[in-house]
Amino acid sequence: MPLIAGRDFTEKDRAGSEPVAIVSQSLAQRLFPNGDALNRHLQWTDPLMAAFGVAPPRRIVGITADVDDENVQPGSSMTVYQPVPQVGYAGRMFVHASGDPYVLVPDVTRVIRQLSADQPVERIATLADVRAGVLSPQRLNALVMTGFAGIALLIAVIGVAGVLAFSVSARTREFGVRLAVGSAPPRLLFGVLSEGAAIAIKGIAAGAIAGYAIVRGVALVGVPAQLPGVMPLAAAAALLIGAAVLASFMPAARAARVDIVRALRSE
Repeated sequence: MPLIAGRDFTEKDRAGSEPVAIVSQSLAQRLFPNGDALNRHLQWTDPLMAAFGVAPPRRIVGITADVDDENVQPGSSMTVYQPVPQVGYAGRMFVHASGDPYVLVPDVTRVIRQLSADQPVERIATLADVRAGVLSPQRLNALVMTGFAGIALLIAVIGVAGVLAFSVSARTREFGVRLAVGSAPPRLLFGVLSEGAAIAIKGIAAGAIAGYAIVRGVALVGVPAQLPGVMPLAAAAALLIGAAVLASFMPAARAARVDIVRALRSE
């Protein structure tokens, strides 16, 4: 954790010495917008903190860069760091286990009680549990968005297939004439598939322009919004084009198999 200003904790920061603290950059900017956080004082007003003996005013001796260790997408982290010798308790203890870690909970708790009878032991969890808790909002959002995206993709496929099926039905006589004058069926097949891909490309372009305009519009009114990266856009475009070509295959195959005699007789 790089220090931006001030100093790190030293052996002199012990019980009985001046209470000190190191704050994150976001907290320093929030509490002291003028940039003079060093050597200023902060004090906890929470009664719980007073019960643990960390309520006295603490002099800020250092400012460190923001480190967000609780979220998948790191953000600004307003954090206060205090030397353990002045606080009297540590925050976390990690135990490496080769088997089921929950089996060790009674033994670990007993050892802690032997060392300090009044030491609280709470929030026992494995790293897998912590990861699941951190990722649960993102997983829920991804599941909901995937469902809506799947429905939208299905509607798009049905729409492209319906438009091309109607177009092939209306152009039956045209296809029959083209086959009669020597056009190869694979050429008709490729032509209809190209029409389906063209519909998807036009839709992707219109959607990209509209999405960009919406993101810029909501940003102007103060709503946080972010454009997706190049890779997600490219993957989504490739998926839509592939789905459109797949939806176009049945109408295209129908156009390539048009009966010449029946097509020329049709009105």
